Amino acid sequence: MNKTQQPWIEKGYKVFAYEAPQGLKIERLSKDIGKNKSSFYHHFADLELFISVLLDYHVLQAKIMAEKEANCLSLEELIEIIVEHKTDLLFNRQLRIHRQNEDFEKCFLKTNRMTIPAILGVWSEILDLKSNSHLSELMLKLSLENFYLQITDETLNHDWLNNYFNELKLLVREFKRTNRVTIPKLDGSV
Repeated sequence: MNKTQQPWIEKGYKVFAYEAPQGLKIERLSKDIGKNKSSFYHHFADLELFISVLLDYHVLQAKIMAEKEANCLSLEELIEIIVEHKTDLLFNRQLRIHRQNEDFEKCFLKTNRMTIPAILGVWSEILDLKSNSHLSELMLKLSLENFYLQITDETLNHDWLNNYFNELKLLVREFKRTNRVTIPKLDGSV
């Protein structure tokens, strides 16, 4: 990404993340960043190429997030990373929602292949599943589906995330204690 492409990419990335791919309109993007439409076509040729650039940018953002998650040691640190990367997670959510698009599905799977192993260490620690890495990974995959169904701009905050993780910890504790699962709502509500 060069400096003249950067405003287009950053604005397009946010629009995709917060409004879905349907929000990407060249005229609107050009107005929002104060450039004419010919500048867009000079850099990206068409909307399809632009979306491809956004997907590549998302993979780079996912790598950055995965590196931070791999070095994360506590729930508090993980929540900070999640809040810091809110737009990236909302972008990934849109990929999940619109995964009938083959390119979106590929990008979603690619980013998850980076982030799931990166988060697994702190995840196992948070849920007290260090001794059962298989169960820890299964819980992570299950929780991610639920997580992406619920996250919004409003929910990706410290309070909601703390409640969400506390409900997950309660679920695991109950499962360990009774060998039965009483499933809490997992909606981050208090």
